[in-house]
Amino acid sequence: DFANGSFNLVTEDGRVILAQCIFEDFVTSNFLLGIQVYHLFGLFWIGNWIIALGECVLAGAFATYYWTFDKKDVPWFAVFRALLRTLIYHTGSLAFGALIIAIVQFIRFILGYIQRQLKKRKEARWAQIMLSIFQCCFWCLEKILRYINRQAYIEIAIYGYNFCVATCKVVSLLLRNIVRTVVKDNIVRFLLFLGEICIVAVVAAIAWLAFGGYTNYGEDVWGRRLNYYLIPVLLLAFVAYLVAAGFTGVFLLAVDTVFICFCKLFIINNSCFKKYVNIQYK
Repeated sequence: DFANGSFNLVTEDGRVILAQCIFEDFVTSNFLLGIQVYHLFGLFWIGNWIIALGECVLAGAFATYYWTFDKKDVPWFAVFRALLRTLIYHTGSLAFGALIIAIVQFIRFILGYIQRQLKKRKEARWAQIMLSIFQCCFWCLEKILRYINRQAYIEIAIYGYNFCVATCKVVSLLLRNIVRTVVKDNIVRFLLFLGEICIVAVVAAIAWLAFGGYTNYGEDVWGRRLNYYLIPVLLLAFVAYLVAAGFTGVFLLAVDTVFICFCKLFIINNSCFKKYVNIQYK
C-alpha cells in the first residue's frame, strides 16, 4: 500500500517482507544552505551579465552605424561583429559591472527575507520599518547603478575601455551635459511609454472586437461560443506589452548610444573650433 508508505519486499530466498517508510526528521545542512546561497548569487550574476552583453552588443552596432561617415560603408553583420568583439575583448568588464548589480540585488534579497521573517512577530515593528527604509535605499541604488552601467557599456562598446575607466569617463560626460541628459531621458521615456500604451490599447481593442464584439467568432473558429472572452483579451494585451517593451528597450538603447556619440562629437568639434580660433588670433 504505497498510500500508507508500506510495500512488500521480496528477498533472494523468496520470502516476502512487509516494509514501511516512516518520516522521522528533516536534517538541514550548513553546506547545503551555502550551496543554495551560492547558486542564488550566481543566478543574479549570470542574469545581469546576459543583460549587459545584450546592451553592449547593441550599443556597438549602433555606434558603428553612427561613426560611419558614408552609410553605404556600414559593414555587413554589424550586430554579429559587435557580438564577437564584445565576447573577445569585453567579457571581463561586463562581468565586473554585472557583479556590482548582483551584489546589490543579493543584499535586497537578504533584507526581504529578514523582513518576511519579522512579519510573524508583532513586537518587531520598528525593525520592519527600518528594513523597509533599507529596501527603498537599495532599490534606488540599484536603479542608479543600472543606469550608470548602461552608459558605461555604451562607452565600452565605442572605445573599448575597461569598466572603471569607461564609468569615470561617461559619468564626467553626462555631468558636463546634465541638462541635455535630463531632458533627453524624460522626453524619450515618456514618448516610449505612450507608444507602449498605444500598442497595448490597440491590441486589446482588436482582441475585444474579435472575441467579444462579434458573438459568432467563437462558433466559427472554435466550434462553440466563447462564454468568457476577458481572459484571452488580457493575455493578448500582456503579450503585446512584452513585445512592445522589448522593442522600446532596444530603441531606448539606440537613443542613449546616439546621445553619447553626439556628446563626444560635440566636445571634439568644440575643441577643434577653439584651437582654430586661437591659431587665427595668434
